[in-house]
Amino acid sequence: MKPIIGVTPDFNAGDRKEWGGREPTYFLRARYIRAIEELGGVPLVLPLHADRTTRRHILHNLDGLLITGSGPDLPPSLYGERQRFPFKIVSERRASFELDIVRLAKQADLPLLGICGGMQTMNVACGGSLIQDIPAQTSKPLQHRQQTHATNLSHAITVAPGSLLRRIVRSASMRVNSSHHQSVNAVAPSLIASAQASDGIVEAIESPAHRFFLGIQWHPEFLFDRYPIHRRLFEAFLRASRATDRGV
Repeated sequence: MKPIIGVTPDFNAGDRKEWGGREPTYFLRARYIRAIEELGGVPLVLPLHADRTTRRHILHNLDGLLITGSGPDLPPSLYGERQRFPFKIVSERRASFELDIVRLAKQADLPLLGICGGMQTMNVACGGSLIQDIPAQTSKPLQHRQQTHATNLSHAITVAPGSLLRRIVRSASMRVNSSHHQSVNAVAPSLIASAQASDGIVEAIESPAHRFFLGIQWHPEFLFDRYPIHRRLFEAFLRASRATDRGV
């Protein structure tokens, strides 16, 4: 049986002209769906439901969970800070749903992969904080918003020995694409940093206590069809998801 993978969509509450304008709109870039579908999973785009009992029911019917990225960012109030720099804020509906469903998935030991903003959501959900703006808060940072298309590789990262990520990619270093201005600051107490860029920016986090709870700062959905090392991320996620016992 192919694993059922819940995929979180982005949400326009009615203030983003490029995605539905004034009409509240769910939207999701097809590359996330394609990666899951082509590598043997069944992607299921999730509703951002407000009721916690329903959220638990949704998770019970999934084999894995993919938290996608987003253009806007989490409100800094969620990690105890005021907003110090101008940036768009993700919809309250999406933030509430994703933060809670990350916690529920962690409790249930459901395989979870977070990509870019999804990794940041994982860290905040588990009690960590974020760098609000890398160029403004970091000394001599790399270019984390690459000027070329995301199908191109941008910079190298170092992968921690003994980590889940290291076991998946089977390499001490790798090159990634990069499209973000925020990143993990204080890593949540239950998580570890499993990859870093040369400027110290955290590029991956994971939970050593769970079978697959991994967040990555780059976008392998742009790269999986040309780079085996990035394809392994989805393959490992789907492999863990196939082993999920839903009790049905």
